[in-house]
Amino acid sequence: MAISRRTLIAGAGITALALVSSAGVWRVTRRPQTALRPWALDTKTLADVRMDAFRYAILAPNPHNRQPWLIRLEGDEHAILFCDLDKRLPHTDPFDRQITIGFGTFIELARIAAAERGVRIEIEPFPNGELQQTLDARPVARLRFIKDASVTKDALFASIVRRRTNREPFDVARQLPKALAAQIAEADQHSIDAELIASVKAITVAAITTEITTPRTFGESVDLMRIGADEVDANPDGLVLAGPMMEALKLAGILDRAALADPSSTAFKTGLEMQQDVCGSIPALLWISTPTNNRFDQLEAGRRYVRANLRATAQGVAMHPLSQSLQEYPEMAAKFAQVHSALRVNPGERLQMLARMGYGPPADPSPRWPFESHITK
Repeated sequence: MAISRRTLIAGAGITALALVSSAGVWRVTRRPQTALRPWALDTKTLADVRMDAFRYAILAPNPHNRQPWLIRLEGDEHAILFCDLDKRLPHTDPFDRQITIGFGTFIELARIAAAERGVRIEIEPFPNGELQQTLDARPVARLRFIKDASVTKDALFASIVRRRTNREPFDVARQLPKALAAQIAEADQHSIDAELIASVKAITVAAITTEITTPRTFGESVDLMRIGADEVDANPDGLVLAGPMMEALKLAGILDRAALADPSSTAFKTGLEMQQDVCGSIPALLWISTPTNNRFDQLEAGRRYVRANLRATAQGVAMHPLSQSLQEYPEMAAKFAQVHSALRVNPGERLQMLARMGYGPPADPSPRWPFESHITK
């Protein structure tokens, strides 16, 4: 009987677990600690409503979990948002489109959290002019927090701390009801049509394969992989490889960045197979397109995406972006055209977000830097 690469690496992990001492068992079974604390928000509000809103906003989904948000407080009402330019993704996101979408998710969560305090946020995107090819040192947005008795609390607030990006395979045998898919998508496009899903699946699996087998784009991800609880706590951003199996493989010397980046290694081949499985398990689709691809549309796409994610959370539905085919580097050009065609995006419009929806195993929250680390002068 043939043994799959996944079975082989699992067996190696079990062997590693059997060989470690009791202290080693503790090492492989523990979870990150400080990296997950930002999710454990208490009910006590902070005196400065801006800080209160931002401690929720940092839980926003964002590309490669880079958390690029820098915040400068001005006076008693204003906050200026900047991009931490060291958190850009120049290979997979060369024009900072995805990073800008991540600012849209951040601003929307801040808006929802501020509304809980009876505060309205006036949002001025790109107050010093729209940033063209890439983001730079100029502000992404200027926010003004205004006390307003007419502000309505948002029902999605309760879902912020429960929201997850679920990177596990979904149960394709469990159909997402059509009415529920529509409720989550609201005004955005969605589908549970098997024929369309099969077409998009072929593109998304090909796209993740292209990203992983292109050295510079996958190298960008490998550099951001945090392997084991110690690395996650030390750098609570990027892509997490944690849990008992990953800790055991790391302890046994089987899993490290060199192996992950080596196309001939078991770790690389297994990782590719697993990501293909994830990107191919699509019970339902949600996608967001915009009339143009300017920065304002990108921020709006982020706002719409995070609200869909929160609605899914409230209904116990998992969601995971399938962003690879939307990326703008030469090797992805064919998949980019194919996915726009498959989803019948009108000429001139831009597909900003594509995500799978369905039912999957419970997912841990992604690590976060504490919100104070985002405050700058």
